[in-house]
Amino acid sequence: MKKRIDINRLEPNACKAMFGLEKYLGGTELKATLKELIKIRASQINGCAYCIQMHTEEALKQGETEQRIFALSAWKESPLFSETERAVLALTEEITLISANGLSSEIYDVVLSVLGEKTLAQAIMQIVTINAWNRMAVATHMIHE
Repeated sequence: MKKRIDINRLEPNACKAMFGLEKYLGGTELKATLKELIKIRASQINGCAYCIQMHTEEALKQGETEQRIFALSAWKESPLFSETERAVLALTEEITLISANGLSSEIYDVVLSVLGEKTLAQAIMQIVTINAWNRMAVATHMIHE
């Protein structure tokens, strides 16, 4: 891949704002492993190798298993994920692919019932944030060392 611009070098305040979102997300009620599942799944959909590598490593540090990470791209067919995780992964997919069909009432209602309003808001912000990072990384051909 051809080297592209470094947004952090050119627009450090933009990245500082993104890291502000990360600080907020670090204090949310979502379990650390669930946050990483969100990040990995959105990154898989968006084809962001940089973020897949980073968040797979972080998920393992948080206690996630290799088996569940390997199964994540086929979570709908896997028995390894809880009801809450399945709801949040469905939410992740629909928001990541928002232009296809929006966020369905069915998925919204399921996630609301398992997370409640506040944690649903936090999950949406986690999904929105990783999608922004994915778009920055893919657009600039970032490579995870």
